Amino acid sequence: MANCRSSYSDPTAQNPSNFASSGCAGVCMMSSKWRDEQHPSFINFISSFLSANSFRLNFVLVAPDFIFNCGGMSISFVFITNWDCHNTAVVFSRIKKLKEQFAHFYVVLALPTREQNDSFVRSYFKYGMELGRPTFVPVQDREMGFEKIIKIAHSRGVCKRQDAISKLKAERRRAVQTMDVFLRVVTSIPLIDNHDANALNQAIGSIEAIAKASKTYILENTDLSAEKAEMIVRFFQDPKLYLSPKIN
Repeated sequence: MANCRSSYSDPTAQNPSNFASSGCAGVCMMSSKWRDEQHPSFINFISSFLSANSFRLNFVLVAPDFIFNCGGMSISFVFITNWDCHNTAVVFSRIKKLKEQFAHFYVVLALPTREQNDSFVRSYFKYGMELGRPTFVPVQDREMGFEKIIKIAHSRGVCKRQDAISKLKAERRRAVQTMDVFLRVVTSIPLIDNHDANALNQAIGSIEAIAKASKTYILENTDLSAEKAEMIVRFFQDPKLYLSPKIN
């Protein structure tokens, strides 16, 4: 069993175990077919464990045993709680089908005996599984297996949220930089200050749109004076004007 755990280790880098304190929340969809194959006491354990970690549990008809929606990401699991050494073909046939249907897919197996562990290792190579597609997570018992499932779902959800936050920050930086360039260009027009530039941006939009706007249109849609509106039109039409200003 030790050899198996070193070869197929837990893919999460998280430390245990109080996910509720980290603000974890999501939805766990459990296969009703899988539920009916388990002992009621284990289903009660899962329900309590999910509740303690701020997950909502639903029983549905789904192909995997579990689908977690956490942090805007769906993570699917097959959870084998009773490894049958004489029925491995059916298990791996199902896994091969599901791995093509779900992008984030894991297989958790409870292998409490040496015989089951050896059977799994032999079957893994017999059926030509590709390393990491999907990731297999062998454990010693069912309770440990479900804890691993929660850890994986939580970790993937956190990574998804952090990635989304990073993208949002990058977009905000680009927006600020774009606006800075806009202000520098528009305020290079004689008579136009920051207030005027912001008014033009909100009412007309891009520099290209401002360059095409007529004096009448500028006056109708902004609070700029006629003198400033005329200067903007002249700036974009007269090369002597738009070639001479320098951006500070």
